[in-house]
Amino acid sequence: MAGRFLSIFKPIGRILPEIKKPGRKVSFNEKIFWTALVLIIFLVMTEIPLYGISSDVQDNFGQLRVIFASNKGTLMELGIGPIVTAGLILQLLVGSSIIKCDMSNPEDRGLFTSASKVFSILLTGVQAGAYILSGMYGAITGPIMVAIFFQLLVAGIIVMLLDELIQKGWGLGSGISLFIMAGVAQSIFWSMFSPSNGLFVGALTELLNKGITTFEWVVGTTSGYFPTLIGFIATIIIFVIIIYLQGIRVELPMTYAGYKGFRSRYPIKLLYVSNLPVIFASALFANVFFFSQLIWSQFGRPAAGTNWFFRIIGDYSVTESGNVINVGGLSHYMSPPSGLLNVAAEPLRALGYLGILVVFCAFFSLTWLEIGGLGPSKVAKQLMDSGMQIPGYRRSERPIEQILKRYIPVVTVLGGIIVGLVACFADFLGVFGSGTGILLSVGIIYQYYELLMRERAAEMFPAFRRILGD
Repeated sequence: MAGRFLSIFKPIGRILPEIKKPGRKVSFNEKIFWTALVLIIFLVMTEIPLYGISSDVQDNFGQLRVIFASNKGTLMELGIGPIVTAGLILQLLVGSSIIKCDMSNPEDRGLFTSASKVFSILLTGVQAGAYILSGMYGAITGPIMVAIFFQLLVAGIIVMLLDELIQKGWGLGSGISLFIMAGVAQSIFWSMFSPSNGLFVGALTELLNKGITTFEWVVGTTSGYFPTLIGFIATIIIFVIIIYLQGIRVELPMTYAGYKGFRSRYPIKLLYVSNLPVIFASALFANVFFFSQLIWSQFGRPAAGTNWFFRIIGDYSVTESGNVINVGGLSHYMSPPSGLLNVAAEPLRALGYLGILVVFCAFFSLTWLEIGGLGPSKVAKQLMDSGMQIPGYRRSERPIEQILKRYIPVVTVLGGIIVGLVACFADFLGVFGSGTGILLSVGIIYQYYELLMRERAAEMFPAFRRILGD
């Protein structure tokens, strides 16, 4: 049964907007239809501007937006950030046993879902209010503030319901994953073909008109306005590297106790905790960047270098055009210099970002190992419960756990470091869609491939549904 904390959400859950589970078996083609419809609605929302703000609103978050599937100055200003943050906070609390919740119990699972929705709505309101108070929309009046707040709040609830529609069985996979993948694909497409600054349209036109040099088209400029040919080539190479890393694994020989002579293998992937470490690290960096700017704006926007507190957490400066730029402090080293020229211009910032990202990825990898139920002891228990054992050892959890301890912690830390390095160097090379975005999209595409094959097999051979657990 759920703990006292989750029980608070029982009466609230009755008044929350909810998507009902389908009362019948949804066909494969129907799932494709609903998934496509949800994707179209999301893409339309990324293009609808917020009422009451200037069309040239400054973007202070850059490539961090790709991770949260957000788009500046539109209904998708907040993207999936509040939903992801709410889910991660609750999962960490449940995984660390601070909150009692049995996810195998339908009632507890329902209360957890209600709590996630309440936290998502609350965080949407908090972030919307913080965006407005930070001054990122410029000087706006009270009524416009209220209008922007409610636009962002309603958009956040719609995104939450779209995700629930997919997850309740009407669509395929997860709405969150779908939105991230769409955001990355959209970013890559516009980096290539945008009429204003796409590599093969805007930048190439400038090159032919001698607005930029061949060197600038290939390597880029410090302003980073145009994508580069090196960034395009690096995007392809990073995709290939990540696909290769997805297939690296250590396979432990296993036998089934109930079937003599029947052997199998238990795979331990190099990316054992997937891309979660870089997601956690990026979310942390984004929050440090955002809240440091919010505090700076509320303290009267002191000039850069004049306040020791902001020199530590994040120092900002206002340009002649009125734009706010990050010039120092911790937040400065938590954002990468994008492109080779910017890396060469700020080597200390590049090294600082590399070190901070790799350390946090390794830390979050180990943290999620136990919280996510992926540690050697829990995996050993799962293998024992499924009737598996290691050949040559007695049937007991202890020998399985001891062998898993040789591999899982090492692979976890190594995988976290590699993910951090790949994401970091991808950003240094100026890849399209950001290094973290490509990491996420490859993992999501792989998951969708497996899901589509499974759904197709279940559709063609209904008897497989019992085997697949559908």
